[in-house]
Amino acid sequence: MNERISAAALYDRVSRVIPKAEWMGFQDDVEAILELKRKRNAVILAHNYQTPEIFHGVADIVGDSLALARKAMEVEADVIVLAGVHFMAETAKLLNPSKTVLIPDMAAGCSLADSITPEDIALLRKAYPGVPVVTYVNTSAAVKAASDICCTSGNARQVVESLGVPRVLMLPDEYLAQNVARETKVELIAWRGHCEVHELFTADDIRELRESYPGVTVLAHPECPPDVVDAADFSGSTAVMSDYVGQARPARVVLLTECSMSDNVAVHHPDVEFIRPCNLCPHMKRITLANIRSALEENRHEVMVDAEVAVAARRAVERMLAV
Repeated sequence: MNERISAAALYDRVSRVIPKAEWMGFQDDVEAILELKRKRNAVILAHNYQTPEIFHGVADIVGDSLALARKAMEVEADVIVLAGVHFMAETAKLLNPSKTVLIPDMAAGCSLADSITPEDIALLRKAYPGVPVVTYVNTSAAVKAASDICCTSGNARQVVESLGVPRVLMLPDEYLAQNVARETKVELIAWRGHCEVHELFTADDIRELRESYPGVTVLAHPECPPDVVDAADFSGSTAVMSDYVGQARPARVVLLTECSMSDNVAVHHPDVEFIRPCNLCPHMKRITLANIRSALEENRHEVMVDAEVAVAARRAVERMLAV
């Protein structure tokens, strides 16, 4: 996987979205990371919200939460660097307990993950006895361990319906639960957690976009409020949005999600005009080439999961992957 490639060759991938002068500032870190990956038999997993110099540059495996979870299980390297947020690194460790998993910045968290605890789930189980708990992967390992099964924005409906029950607790993203509830006959009981990026988009934003950019196709992430999803032309996970652009080839498109997503998709579609009224995730942006390099040089920020918690959390994740 870590075939020899130069920083100069990598620039060809991102030249449309990163100015040459800016890339020159990245080059030393890129060259160092490429050599460190070979030396340590390491791979870098990068989420769709990482910046292009990471996503299209030093990363070996890229995708949304579901894709990274699936591909993490196939990794043969000794070291995994997770260019994303902490819950993703925990998930990689759950699926690869014998490997070293590093996160470049321990402060790369998530508002959704912070919105719920195992104690909250225990109280919900008392209030709704016998109702299964479906937990979004955007949660800590401890919360996953307290759940019955995990889901992502890309497979939430399938996971909910796979349980074969009339009522489900779906945690912690309230908007995702509300959006999925409109697609299924299963009654969903939601928690009031929100993504600090997606909750900022409004239906008024979409109306203004359509006025300013006639003919624009609007794609919204299902973590957006339901009225935003209603006003959009299409809603789907980051992977599904990317696929939509590739298949439909809209002349002009806006992705209502984290900013770097548009840059990363645009690399593959020079014929599509991307409008970018996006919001930054402060946690994703804590990951940089410099701290990826430091993580590999110093084995910095190894992610560990308590053994007992890991068993139960792994069961919930693997149950999701089997759907």
